[in-house]
Amino acid sequence: MMDVNMRQALRERGLKVGTGFLEFDTPGVGQIAKAAGADYAFVDMEHSGFGIETIKRVLRYFQSADLPTVVRPPTKATHHIGQVLDAGANAVLVPMIETADEARDAVQACRYYPDGRRGAALGIAHDRYRGGSMAETFAAANQNVGAIMLIESVKGVENIADIAATDGVDGLWVGAFDLSCSLKRPGDFGSREFRDAAASVITAARKHGLNSGRLVGSPEEGARLFNEGVDWISYSADVYLLRNALKSGFDQIRALSRPRDATQ
Repeated sequence: MMDVNMRQALRERGLKVGTGFLEFDTPGVGQIAKAAGADYAFVDMEHSGFGIETIKRVLRYFQSADLPTVVRPPTKATHHIGQVLDAGANAVLVPMIETADEARDAVQACRYYPDGRRGAALGIAHDRYRGGSMAETFAAANQNVGAIMLIESVKGVENIADIAATDGVDGLWVGAFDLSCSLKRPGDFGSREFRDAAASVITAARKHGLNSGRLVGSPEEGARLFNEGVDWISYSADVYLLRNALKSGFDQIRALSRPRDATQ
């Protein structure tokens, strides 16, 4: 998966649509998402319960489908970032970034020497078990692996200009639910406070030649946000898509079924 240049992709303008995975880790998920037209997969560790062994397995499914991956580790700790990258993530979405120093630490955890302090292990999942020279592996990973900062607090928004300007940051992402809670307006994504905060992240990203991303619950929301400047749209997630499709089908069957008496 190291062959995908996510750093470049995160700076290219244009719509990229994907979906989230936080419940199902079956072998077909990568092929299914690819067949549906996904540009990437968002895999979540923070809220899913997926451990590193599950992540390592799931990333092979997406790799087999030639589908790039963005993985959110459970925390912004260096060792969590390193584990996700060693498992083969193309980009890391680092949660709860609130300052430029935290962004710098996150970038350092994503980069090998001389650009950072990522721990070195060669010939494993992240480089497709190929091995090779340390210098070439380091250079390729430093060039290709994306570091995306997740902004999900008032403090993060207040420091967004410095975070976006941090060397090595490849993208910004609005964590809508936690940001709305931090604004003391939980779930009120239409409030002026939330819209202004989210817009400041998009503006900072554009100013520094970066893309921004959001999770969305509907196609309409995704299109609206793209029109407002968000390039990376992650539409829903596996568990919600299955639940909603089932509910829609069940509701239609019940609505279309004619009542019958007990003798039939």
